Amino acid sequence: MKFEEKMEKLEKIVADLENDNSDLEDSINKYSEAMKLIKECDEQLKNIEENINKIVTENGTLEDLEITD
Repeated sequence: MKFEEKMEKLEKIVADLENDNSDLEDSINKYSEAMKLIKECDEQLKNIEENINKIVTENGTLEDLEITD
């Protein structure tokens, strides 16, 4: 599932939980699913951040991107 799809699903779960139309067991299942989605999205973002922080040098090797003020 793409990141955007996970976020949409997470937003729907949060809306469902906020509406409080579910019984306790259903709410717990939705909460567990939301936590799983959050973990997956966090891991994806960390991987993307690592990739963004790399630059390709002229000889084709990857180096850490250093930003100075």
